[in-house]
Amino acid sequence: MLTEVTVTRYVTPLREGGSLPGLVEADDHTSYVMKFTGAGQGRKTLVAEVICGQLARRLGFRVPGLVALGLDPVIGLGEPDPEVQGLLKGSGGTNLGMRFLSGALGFDPLAYAVDPAEAGRVVWFDALINNVDRSWRNPNMLVRDGALWLIDHGASMIWHHNWRGAAVWAGKPYDAGDHALAPFGPDLAAAAAGLAPQVTEELLAECAADVPDVWLTDEPGFDTPDAVRRAYVETLLERVPGLQERIDLPETAAAARRPTGWITKEEGAGR
Repeated sequence: MLTEVTVTRYVTPLREGGSLPGLVEADDHTSYVMKFTGAGQGRKTLVAEVICGQLARRLGFRVPGLVALGLDPVIGLGEPDPEVQGLLKGSGGTNLGMRFLSGALGFDPLAYAVDPAEAGRVVWFDALINNVDRSWRNPNMLVRDGALWLIDHGASMIWHHNWRGAAVWAGKPYDAGDHALAPFGPDLAAAAAGLAPQVTEELLAECAADVPDVWLTDEPGFDTPDAVRRAYVETLLERVPGLQERIDLPETAAAARRPTGWITKEEGAGR
């Protein structure tokens, strides 16, 4: 399960996303980007963040550390912004915290080059989890000390909004034409060879086990939180076989050349 800490101070809203996450401080003396159960997208966004974030970490990607953030709604009483105050008051209990990466910059494909091996790994992973929110419009990646970090997986696993269609979604193709890393010539064959064998039932079960019961309770069609966890594991496991062949990556995007002005990962590390 996720480490549990308690929010001691709400610092400021982060208005880049539609869910209005906030920067908070916790009783472990650490700053986190907090995502709320009371946000419009609901608790399934947090479930996706945990399962996909923990899976990414276990597969070797850089992902900010995740914790379960306990929130006392009384913290919202002193907030002057009515929207923020309503969000805090409506999110009492267990929320999600992502460790704040000080000094990280948003990924800019015109300023930071990604090698085909790493690009392939990210695209394959996003295809596995059906991530629809890693486009060039909104990359949801950060660069810190010359290294790429993956963030914001709440829009993944779209099938969990309609479990009756989950089996169909498991075999659907993934459109990577707008993926932020499509222009870097992703090596999908190498990614599939390296990642697919690692995505086992045991590994997926470990990731699903990190989701707090309170976010899975009373899910329509399921008797227990563990039954919901099994459904996530089974659906993701079914997506793995032949996934590489179901990734739609147009040749024009995959073969795009590096424009003048791009810098390599090594060059970026020295800036």
